[in-house]
Amino acid sequence: MFRQYFGWRFVLVAVAAVIIVTTIWFVNNLSEKIQHEETKKVATWVEAYRELLQAPPDANLNLAVEIITTNTTIPMILTDDRGAIIDNRNLDSVKVASDPAYLHGQLGAFKKQHPPFIMAIDAKSNNYIYYGDSLILKQVRYYPYIQLIVVTLFIGVVLFALSTTNRATQNLLWVGMAKETAHQLGTPLSSIEAWLEILREREENVPLVNELVKDVDRLKLITDRFSKIGSVPSLEERNLVSQIENMVAYIRKRAPQKVIFTMKTTEQEVPAMISPPLFDWVVENLLKNALDAMEGKGEITVTIENHSAHITVDISDTGKGIPKAHHDKIFHPGFSTKKRGWGLGLSLAKRIIQDYHKGRLSVKWTEVNKGTTFRIWLRK
Repeated sequence: MFRQYFGWRFVLVAVAAVIIVTTIWFVNNLSEKIQHEETKKVATWVEAYRELLQAPPDANLNLAVEIITTNTTIPMILTDDRGAIIDNRNLDSVKVASDPAYLHGQLGAFKKQHPPFIMAIDAKSNNYIYYGDSLILKQVRYYPYIQLIVVTLFIGVVLFALSTTNRATQNLLWVGMAKETAHQLGTPLSSIEAWLEILREREENVPLVNELVKDVDRLKLITDRFSKIGSVPSLEERNLVSQIENMVAYIRKRAPQKVIFTMKTTEQEVPAMISPPLFDWVVENLLKNALDAMEGKGEITVTIENHSAHITVDISDTGKGIPKAHHDKIFHPGFSTKKRGWGLGLSLAKRIIQDYHKGRLSVKWTEVNKGTTFRIWLRK
């Protein structure tokens, strides 16, 4: 549990969060300093403008003129007492000339950003200088949010790439293991079949040989299933009811007597495109899991429903159920609640339904000490 939630994914996200928080804090401090400096520049500009208006004719105004002309970044609007716009600086000249509402829109925005500087013209009238944030200040403020988007996209791409790589590696591993298992089983099976033919020559061995043949056929079926993993199986139209009934009958013979099996279906003919060996494997796996969950007594119910566009197969048991902590992990490779389980059964079953049959396998319902229902959803 600890390793799952505090693994490399958590570390990656935590590092990214620290970087983003640190950047936002630093940029906010920097933007506040820039804003403070811009306010001082505007105040200096106002003083220079006042000096230019009120200075005597013979005064040296070079410094005032230089201060006024060097402000090329901070946008400003000059108004009179009635709010009429007298002059503007560092605004979009094209929009000022072509759009009469542009200046008034900027004036409204500046009023919300900063209080104006008041410049007395005479004893009865004042001018007001409104100013906004420079382009540099806006870029600095927006930078951390752009960085947040970039980092989020980067983490998403990395996680997706790693997930895809891990999934491809697992697929290759499973396919290799399955085909090697099928290959290893093939040789002793051929040998066993030969020995059975020899045993069949004696009449007293026929009953024993017939039972052994059933087990050999079962092993051959398992070998065929393993050999199909990794390759694209051919789907055949089969009656889903009879297909599942055969598998239920097979499991019933090997189940404890206190386990009751029930089949529910409104139709006896439900055609579906399936790979019979692989679909049987899925049903067998779900039935065996149900038996394990009930520990020798209870009821297993298989419900088949034929809808207009899809078919559902619900396999329910009255076993111990699945704890909430395991809901998101039961289909993960390697996860098992059994002491000797490999944790591959449900994972392979889900892949068979999703990848080969283009359907879905999910937990429809589960409650601790009451039971579980797995649902197979197949598109017609």
